[in-house]
Amino acid sequence: MKHVAVLYGGISTEREVSLATGRGVIKALREAGYTVTAIDVGPDLRTTLAALDPAPDAVFNALHGRYGEDGAIQGVLDWLGIPYTHSGVRASAMAMDKSAAKAIFAAAGLPVARGAVIDVAELEHADPMPLPYVAKPVSEGSSVGVEILREGANRRVEIAAAWRFGPTALVEEYIPGRELTVGIMGDRALAVTDITPDHGDFYDYEAKYADGGSRHDIPAHVHPDIYQRALDIGLAAHRALGCRGASRADFRYDDTKGEPGRLVLLELNTQPGLTPTSLLPEQAAHTGMSFPELCAWMVENAACRV
Repeated sequence: MKHVAVLYGGISTEREVSLATGRGVIKALREAGYTVTAIDVGPDLRTTLAALDPAPDAVFNALHGRYGEDGAIQGVLDWLGIPYTHSGVRASAMAMDKSAAKAIFAAAGLPVARGAVIDVAELEHADPMPLPYVAKPVSEGSSVGVEILREGANRRVEIAAAWRFGPTALVEEYIPGRELTVGIMGDRALAVTDITPDHGDFYDYEAKYADGGSRHDIPAHVHPDIYQRALDIGLAAHRALGCRGASRADFRYDDTKGEPGRLVLLELNTQPGLTPTSLLPEQAAHTGMSFPELCAWMVENAACRV
């Protein structure tokens, strides 16, 4: 498998992140010896289809957000019969829909936060659950649109008026403590990273992608039982959704009353970022795998999926 097309950019709110991911992947794959065609995906699908003709040996899907990790482009590539990296239509769509993913995780016995999907208009009139709580888009990534509502903040009306992510929102209990993440490659959980944002206690968009926006401690300094449990839950979540290739499970860990504390699975990302500040490449490096080797592994495990 030598000719790889890299799809990056896209038309979601995460376009800039995808461009950064794509540039890094293109460079890494060329270093690994592949012939690479870079395709900056825009709003005209016909242009993308033309760029995929003749068909490459595989597509590296470096898109993030809607149309890139929600099953849309995956369905197109399945139709064309071109092998691609990461998860297929069904797993991608379910992971992108946070409410659907939570239902699957709960059915699998995995620990999830208490919450519900509400009409955003409800925020204008009353708190849908006890403060503090989190309001987030049902189908966005990279912490886009996530809001924490705390005692005395009185921001409900402002948030509802500015909401641009559809008529509904997912509201969940706010879990204090730490942010942990686990990278998955195939049937292996790599490591647990403890994430400390440089401001506040929330790993938001800026903390994820700004240079120096957060500190990543790997391996995480947590109770050994929690460390192993995070690895096990991350892999179980990957399997519960039917994911393939690489993914990343994100957690909150409430150790405010001491360890071992409460570990809660927030979501599973089927298209983990591959930027200079991203977590999966750090965990792969921790296991001895270089970035070009990681990207090559993804390509060699590309397939048409369900």
